[in-house]
Amino acid sequence: MTTLLWIILATLVSGVLSVLAAGTFLALPNRQREAVLPHLVSFATGALLGAALLALIPHAVIGAGTGNVHAVGIALIAGIALFFVLEKFLLWRHCHDDHCHEHAVDGPLHEQGHEQGQAPHGHARKHDDARLKASGSLVLIGDALHNVLDGVLIAAAFLTDVHVGLVTAIAIMAHEIPQEVGNFAVLLHSGVKRGRALALNLLTSLTAVIGGIVGYFALETAQSILPFALAVAAASLLYVAVADLIPGLHRKVDPRSSAMQVLLLGAGIAIIAFAETHAH
Repeated sequence: MTTLLWIILATLVSGVLSVLAAGTFLALPNRQREAVLPHLVSFATGALLGAALLALIPHAVIGAGTGNVHAVGIALIAGIALFFVLEKFLLWRHCHDDHCHEHAVDGPLHEQGHEQGQAPHGHARKHDDARLKASGSLVLIGDALHNVLDGVLIAAAFLTDVHVGLVTAIAIMAHEIPQEVGNFAVLLHSGVKRGRALALNLLTSLTAVIGGIVGYFALETAQSILPFALAVAAASLLYVAVADLIPGLHRKVDPRSSAMQVLLLGAGIAIIAFAETHAH
């Protein structure tokens, strides 16, 4: 199978499976969903760290050569700065935070205000409804752009090595599941029906394929920048793990939850390490 077909297949399967898994997950009763989600986030954190530190960065250094290790480090720092700015503008963070899911459970904002004894005045209700619809549209736009970028990152990994591409796609899919749960929660909270929310999320997941194809042709014609593209891909995974997911894990500090987080985080790293070691 050609590299381009690998990229198309990986981006398609990764995107579709993450959406379907998130849709199934969201169908669980609230109590079960709230119990399982932190474990899923812990595992995804480990998978992201493992893919970045054990697969992408080593291959970036090897590809660039020992004389360009400093340049790879600069690309890594630049990538982290880039994703910091992207998160600011695209509001990625709320897709990883628990309040996405709390909103889906608690109901619309104007209903919450009514339950707390606040009169849902007509003007305030219209304002809240408009804000809810806007949040649904925003999360779809942000998710589509995010998926395009994921596709480019997967393409960069596959152009280096098929096994590195597979490891990267697995790590991104593990991260996408809790994010897609957040997307579903925001859409349902904004008044979108479950079936339509599933269809919209599946549609936005296909933009990863577009990103993969664009990344393939852009990077194949400029092989010299491929190691630095891998460094930026690693920066993306590291940023999401360290800036978005780990702070959420620290919200639970009891010994049992902390021990489970460490075990699942380690399991995510171990699976990536095993896949990378077995591949070589």
